[in-house]
Amino acid sequence: MDLIIEKSPIKPTQQTLEGDIAILGGGPGGYVAALQGAKMGATVILIEEDKVGGTCLNRGCIPTKALVRSAEIYHNITNAEQYGLAVDQVSVNMEKVIERKNNIVDQLVQGIEFLLKKQKIIIQKGKGKLIDEHTIEVDNHTLIKAKNIIIATGSKIAPPPFPIVHNNHILTSDTALDLTELPKHIVIVGGGIIGMEFAFIYARFGVKVTVIEYMKDILSMLDTDVLREISRAAKRQGIKIYTKSKVLEIQKGQEKNCIVRFEQKGKEKEIASDKVLIAVGRIPSYENIGLENINIKLNPHHPGIDVNSHMQTNIPHIYAIGDVTNIIQLAHVASYQGIVAIKNILGENKKANYTTVPSVIFTSPEIAVVGISEQEAKEKKIDILIGKFPFSANGKALTYGETRGFVKIIKEKATGKIIGSSIIGPHASDLIAEVTLAIQNGLTAEDIIETIHAHPTTAEAIHEGVLSSEGGALHLAN
Repeated sequence: MDLIIEKSPIKPTQQTLEGDIAILGGGPGGYVAALQGAKMGATVILIEEDKVGGTCLNRGCIPTKALVRSAEIYHNITNAEQYGLAVDQVSVNMEKVIERKNNIVDQLVQGIEFLLKKQKIIIQKGKGKLIDEHTIEVDNHTLIKAKNIIIATGSKIAPPPFPIVHNNHILTSDTALDLTELPKHIVIVGGGIIGMEFAFIYARFGVKVTVIEYMKDILSMLDTDVLREISRAAKRQGIKIYTKSKVLEIQKGQEKNCIVRFEQKGKEKEIASDKVLIAVGRIPSYENIGLENINIKLNPHHPGIDVNSHMQTNIPHIYAIGDVTNIIQLAHVASYQGIVAIKNILGENKKANYTTVPSVIFTSPEIAVVGISEQEAKEKKIDILIGKFPFSANGKALTYGETRGFVKIIKEKATGKIIGSSIIGPHASDLIAEVTLAIQNGLTAEDIIETIHAHPTTAEAIHEGVLSSEGGALHLAN
């Protein structure tokens, strides 16, 4: 089929590039889509104004996990006595911590750039803007013309819903990643995933941490038992949490601090701190990319570009993936959507399916969930059986000194199929993969029980959790 492209005005200094697929945004959705497209034989042009990898690699998932690891090492050293070790004069050099984080990010960015070049993907640096249904203009000097376009412009930090009178001590999830001096006290506004991950990072570095959350609970998407366990962990780490609290204003305090004014149960309160981290979420980023030029429709129910299950917008050859759609704001979902979009562009009939999406929260201990939660099963009136196994009864967890938490398995009573899981404890982020695979492939509890699990590993807790749903774990007195 011949490509028919409307003529766009070309400025005298502009160059023109043509390809099968143009991708606007090089984050985990965009660059994965580019690699998939190239491997399937398409000519791909990737447009990115910053570094490839997007928010996740440069200002989110990876750098925060680098900080999590540094904080974990520091915490373990300061508690070395429980492992039979004596360590004196331990200190944190935040400049070195940030340097390590930056080196990890740079290494991964360079790795992605190498892969893109290896696949002969054209990387066009600059800010792209749609000027017609087949053309993207980059920084007023390059025109990209393509048969198909994928919009993958990600998300940005949501503005706070309250005035900030004094902002010299205000941090965002971006700027917090470059903080080279630890504050004595930090207030975190927002007890969601971003806020609580940072709360545990700072607490483990020895910082006094206060979290102010508007909802009745932190991490309100979690089942009650998981929420109870992480709340206890936060308390043990010295994290002070105010829930059902509305921040009214952030004011200037003394020379080196600021004042957070908030309301809880009708009473106004004030907290002075050295730094305030605003962590009230992220919103889709689609301003100034030319959507108005081609009348791309936005989702009528929530912010984001509207797409169907094939990731198509209202213009069939233009797709949108990742946070800009605001379906599920997770890097691995963006990558998955990118592959779905590419396969549809190149002739396969592929629909996105979100029934088995794992989600991980890198607190201490880690939390991982997948499938249907206990609360959701009750709301949908699904007859379920629940199996639980505590890490305190797992040999590997004991050797690590990380015995808090549990594995919870949710099984459909009628079929015996595993339909959900929540894990809080050591290696939860890795353990969730087994349950995800089980749910995706319709495996039953018996399938997991008959699978030999290596000993001693934390994965045995999955096996025991499933056994618990069948009548009783072997290594737990019932």
